[in-house]
Amino acid sequence: MPAEYTQSDQFRGARIHLCDLSGLEIRDCDVTGLKIVDCYGGNVSLGGGFERVVVNDVDVTAYVEAELDRLHPNRVLAREATSAAEYRAAWDAIEKQWEETLDRARRLPEAKLHEQVDGEWSFVETQRHLLMASDAWIGNAVLEEDAPYHPLGLPGGGMPAEASAKLGLTLDATPTLDEVLAPRLARMATMRRVVDELTEAELDRVCGRKPADSYPDREYVVRRCLMVVCKEEAEHHRYAVRDLTVLEAGARTE
Repeated sequence: MPAEYTQSDQFRGARIHLCDLSGLEIRDCDVTGLKIVDCYGGNVSLGGGFERVVVNDVDVTAYVEAELDRLHPNRVLAREATSAAEYRAAWDAIEKQWEETLDRARRLPEAKLHEQVDGEWSFVETQRHLLMASDAWIGNAVLEEDAPYHPLGLPGGGMPAEASAKLGLTLDATPTLDEVLAPRLARMATMRRVVDELTEAELDRVCGRKPADSYPDREYVVRRCLMVVCKEEAEHHRYAVRDLTVLEAGARTE
């Protein structure tokens, strides 16, 4: 069993020299200023929200972002929307891509949709996370619903267990895809109603609530909440189709 370090700062500022780090996984960590120098190996993978990435003295940040935008154009719509019409267009595209991807996922056995690829969320867990994102940023922050959180919602890894419990989330649930999609598609319909009724003035309205108590105390405006949901949808769709390709290949060889 490999060693596991969680919520620790013992490696901050450390220098790792002449060590065997093969198979090392760094997940959900702040790696600002990380340097990997004079190292070697194959199949090195980086993923995350990096402001600047330099590989062998070449800044590849712009190239990576441009290639992701080319492969997944909905990222651009989600990131650059500023007007009510642009948010509607972004949501149109997001709805369409998920409709197609859900049809694709249903062609796999249910068990495959619960498999994790390289330790990432399964397809069902991804739907649970997007359910949670809608509940937090739309149901709670924008609409201020009385009971915005569905128990099948799955927060990001940074939310403490006690905060999840306070929201009534059942993290260890094992629902079927259809059980998750019932509330998930209902939330997507709510988002459709929100963007259809959206006005330019509403975009700058300050929300009366944070997405959840564990979020920072700051001012949340409607346009930021909508952008977060659209970006979450676009990015997690990218992850989902990446992993579906792996699951489909595995299903063909079984």
